[in-house]
Amino acid sequence: MLLSLEAFKQQKFDQMAAKIMADPDVYLDFDSVSDFYKAAWLNEFPQGTTWSATGLDDGAEQFYAVIEYGDHYLYISRMERVTVKLGIRHHYNKNN
Repeated sequence: MLLSLEAFKQQKFDQMAAKIMADPDVYLDFDSVSDFYKAAWLNEFPQGTTWSATGLDDGAEQFYAVIEYGDHYLYISRMERVTVKLGIRHHYNKNN
């Protein structure tokens, strides 16, 4: 059986995203964007995963983050309530 490293990494990303979606309070308890970037659980995503975050600093109460690997992404927002969504980008304009 031939395994694809890329497929394995994508599966690892999706599994970690599912853990966050199942229990966001465990993963999303921080007071600043800096705390988000220091979160140890970010290292559980596969190598090649990128993330960005904004909010919480300078008295802001809202927080937004996007964690991406390949075409899959995890969108996180925290306002009055926490919203976590897993999505897949579609490339409709590919010329191949």
